[in-house]
Amino acid sequence: MLVAVRMPIALPGGRPLSPGFRAGLGAAFVLLFLICAVELADGREARFVGLLATVPFLAAVFAPWQAVLIAGGAATAAGTVFAVFGMTGDQVAQQQQQSDLSSFINVIGIGLATGIAALVAVVRQRQAERIAELAKLATIAQQAVLRPLGPKVGTLAVAGRYISATAAADIGGDLYEALDTPYGVRMIIGDVRGKGLDAVRTASIVLGSYRHVAFERADLRAIVADLDRAVARSVGDEDFVTACLVEERGGTLTIVNCGHPAPILIRRGEVITLDPPSPAPPLGFMPVVRSRVERLEPGDRLLLLTDGLAEARRDGEFFPINQRAWKLLGHGTVADGLASVESALLEWVHNRLDDDIALILMEYAGPSQPTPMPVPSWELGATN
Repeated sequence: MLVAVRMPIALPGGRPLSPGFRAGLGAAFVLLFLICAVELADGREARFVGLLATVPFLAAVFAPWQAVLIAGGAATAAGTVFAVFGMTGDQVAQQQQQSDLSSFINVIGIGLATGIAALVAVVRQRQAERIAELAKLATIAQQAVLRPLGPKVGTLAVAGRYISATAAADIGGDLYEALDTPYGVRMIIGDVRGKGLDAVRTASIVLGSYRHVAFERADLRAIVADLDRAVARSVGDEDFVTACLVEERGGTLTIVNCGHPAPILIRRGEVITLDPPSPAPPLGFMPVVRSRVERLEPGDRLLLLTDGLAEARRDGEFFPINQRAWKLLGHGTVADGLASVESALLEWVHNRLDDDIALILMEYAGPSQPTPMPVPSWELGATN
């Protein structure tokens, strides 16, 4: 029995061929084959040899310079063959000098095109590497701002997720944080107006201030005032940050909202939107907020979201998060719930998001039981 073994094609030095290398080289050789077929079908006179100069340029669109040289070398060889053997006997007698010059120009043109295409490929590849490096740095910068959440913060199960609208870089102005403070578990979710590094800078200012004052202020409204001053000092007159702050203490949930989408409470199959008692402007516009207080029940889950989810749409229809919240978020772990939301959302919008999305999902398990104090061995069996 013979067994066929497929060995991976690799570059000199053992490096495997990249998808771009294979795609560019494959497209170039398909074009080379088509031009050669047309030339052969047309007769012995070389009419289409000049078109072979397009072969290395097609390779340069996708592949690195090595593939361009391979494609260009093949095109030059094919052009030389057609130029040398493409004349009939009568034509050789009448047009020998003219054909020699024309053939020489065509072959030289293909060689020059190969060199130019290789230079184009080098420039394109360097730009692609630079963009990839910038995207990597942007992702690292945002990861430094948005620290991983969970799986437990205080007594709550908590998970966070960031969904970028741009495949090239996970960077934007959405922010979130969850902290176990002396005043209970406190969470914030927000959205900076704008995108890019300026938005990340503003988000880092908000989160840096929040991580400090969340441990210092007993009232969420005082935290809002501190964050508003931090935003006003660091952004322009027309810039702002929407934010929602949540505190869980002993099963009591307190929410203040500064122009942000309302959290969604999921309880025994029911979905409740926790709208604020009165609207308030975003941070940066001196918001005066009123607190909403809810009593949590064991098993309750709370979803904090940014407007990228609230406003995601397909053919003018918004993603029905309220109608699908229980099915997507009511089961499994909180991390599983957020993964389900992301999958359902991307399927809904056909992988085309208009805005970044930040999500926090927390679950309240019930009042925590005090940890029993260990009894010293010498007190075992003692009576009062």
